[in-house]
Order: sequence, then structure tokens, then C-alpha cells
Amino acid sequence: MLGTSNHSNPEEAKQVSEPNVEKPTTKNAKRRFLRTLALVLLGGIIATGWSVGRAISAPTNDPLSAKVAEWARDHGLGSVVTGLEAVQYRLNPPKIGGAPKIQLLKDQASSATKATTVGVTLNKSVPSIVSPKLAGEGSFKAVATSHDLPVVQVAYLRPDSLHTSYLSAVIWMSGEHTRLEQHPGALDPGQLDLWSTKNSLSNSPVSGLVAAFNGGFKIKDSRGGFYQDGHTVGVLRDGAASLVVYKQGNSQIGKWGRDVQMNPDVLSVRQNLELLIDKGHLTKDVDAAVMTTWGKTLGGKNFVWRSGIGITGKGDLVYVIGDALSAHSLASLLLRAGAVRAMQLDINKAWISYMWFTPTALGKLAPHKAVNFERPASRYFTPTSRDFFAVYYR
Repeated sequence: MLGTSNHSNPEEAKQVSEPNVEKPTTKNAKRRFLRTLALVLLGGIIATGWSVGRAISAPTNDPLSAKVAEWARDHGLGSVVTGLEAVQYRLNPPKIGGAPKIQLLKDQASSATKATTVGVTLNKSVPSIVSPKLAGEGSFKAVATSHDLPVVQVAYLRPDSLHTSYLSAVIWMSGEHTRLEQHPGALDPGQLDLWSTKNSLSNSPVSGLVAAFNGGFKIKDSRGGFYQDGHTVGVLRDGAASLVVYKQGNSQIGKWGRDVQMNPDVLSVRQNLELLIDKGHLTKDVDAAVMTTWGKTLGGKNFVWRSGIGITGKGDLVYVIGDALSAHSLASLLLRAGAVRAMQLDINKAWISYMWFTPTALGKLAPHKAVNFERPASRYFTPTSRDFFAVYYR
């Protein structure tokens, strides 16, 4: 009928009269989710890139690989870094057998002979771990003197009967004629405005600088603390192995709370793990709990680059550095060098170093590596990220 609606149902008529509204579809919702996800991922990539960029561009002398590895460890990727290190270790394990560079030992033997000829008194040779002893093995050579006295001496020995192509350096430092100075790293312990010493050294013979060597693990991994100038980073833990420097210029190594403790004469304290040698004997844990006690690097592998320092009964310091060292072989070398108490310092080829310095005609100091570690011998003349020690004439 004309003039009437085609819809007999009022509800149908109502639906027709409503405006067309586009309703969200599953497809549209999926697109929005993907856009949101992409933005989140992009933001994460930008933030990560910014964070990594800051780590890489930090004003320190660390190599790129070390900066990236440290960033990864600090951001929950330590297991990935350790896994990669373990693969590298399996592909390039320490060599078994073979002979070391004989020329180095010949130079040591020649130096000992010359010292005897001119009346300079060197320390007694360090007993060799491997038999038969090689010519020059364990013989000391003076690398720094004061008033014709050899105040820093170095000897080389094979670390054990298996890794016979490696030579570890044993460095003796006179407690009477040298003193230590603890230096912070820009990142560890950081907070450079707290400390009276800098994170680099002056390249000047006038300073009396003799040598320098690495500190311990990062403070958060050291199971101890770093103390200087009245400030502490970490916690000075009772029982921790501690290298203590006093205002009078002497140093001591011992168990915190038993052999050494805080007093007005303490200038600085660096703690790291437990003692390797105590009361003239290897500690019972030196062969146990390698990963939890002596370092997680390379998945807790035994034979890696290691360093350690001990003190003799006369108050002299002995430092050992080398590749293919276990906690046991490191401790054994320190013990043979006369240490009555000793501690491990840092490990891993990117972090350990010992160098001594000799004056040049140009009024500078020439650095010399104790062994062929990874970092340049001039490492501590530029800002460094990790703490270290400088050795000065007293």
C-alpha cells in the first residue's frame, strides 16, 4: 500500500533508522596490538642501544670486548657471556706439555750472574715446581733499585708439571723500600669525587713510581669492600682476605678481624674472596669450590689467567701473574716465593696486569710487562675502569 513502510516489524525499522557505526573487528584489534608491540620493541631497542652506547663510550681504556662483556653481565646476561667464554676455552684450551721461551730464562740466569759479579744481592731463587729445573728458572732479576739495592725483583717459573710451555712471573717488592698506593676505577668502585687518588697515573719519574698492578674482583663480586679516605664501597667483611695499606707506608695481608682490622693508621683496604695461604700453608679450600670461591670466569674452569699477592714473614710483598694457573698452582707459586699469607686478586686476561717502569732520557717512564698479558703496558697512564695499586719508592 502506498505510504506504508516495507517493514512490518518495529525492531527492524529501528535498526534501519540507526546510523551505520563501524564496529571493531578482530583484524583491527590485531593490527593495534602489533603496532603497540612494535613500539614497545622499538623503545626497548633504543633504550638498550643507548645503554650499550654509554658503556662503549665510557672514558676508560678498556677494550671494546671487555666493555660489552661487562655491560652484559651487569644487565642479567652473565650466563650468556660465561657460555661464550666456555666455548672459546674449549676451542683454545691451555696447551699441555712443551717448553717455554728459553731465551727469557737465559736472560734471567745471565742477570743473576752479573749481579753476583758486581756484588748486588738478589733474593734466593724460587724452587722450581717442575723437575728438572731449567737454567735460569726461578732466578731473580732486579728491575728497580734504590741506593744500589734491588727493591723490585722478578723471576719466572713454570706453573705445574702439565702446562710446561707457560712461564708465570713472581715479583718480589721490598717492604722496607717501597710503598703501595690504592687507586679507584672510574666504574669500580666509581664515585671518583670521594677519593684522594685518581684512576690514572702520572707518567713522570719525579713521582717515584716503580710499578703498578691490578686490584681484585669487582666490588660486588669480591665478597668484601673497598675502603679509602674514610669511605667504604661494599662491606668490610670479617674473615675476608684483605690487603691493607698503612699511613706509615707499610702494607699487610691477612684475614679481616683477625690479622688486620680498622684503626687510625689504616690508609686503605682492598678485600677479595678468602685467603689462599694462611699461616704458611695452602688453605683447605684451594682445590674446592673453584667457581663459587675462586671465580666464575670461563664457567669456573681451573686453568686461566690469574694474579695474586702475598706477604712474607719479613713484610715484603710477592705478586704472581700468569696464564694457565689454577687457584692451587697460583697459591703454590706464592708459597714457594715465601708468602706466609696470600690472596687471589683479579683473574681473566682482560683485567690482570703487572708492569714496572724505568726512566727515559725524555723525562718519561717506560713501562715493561712482567708477562705478555692482553692490556698495554701503559694501561694505568690513562683512565681505567677498575681499581689498581701503584708501587712507589719510600
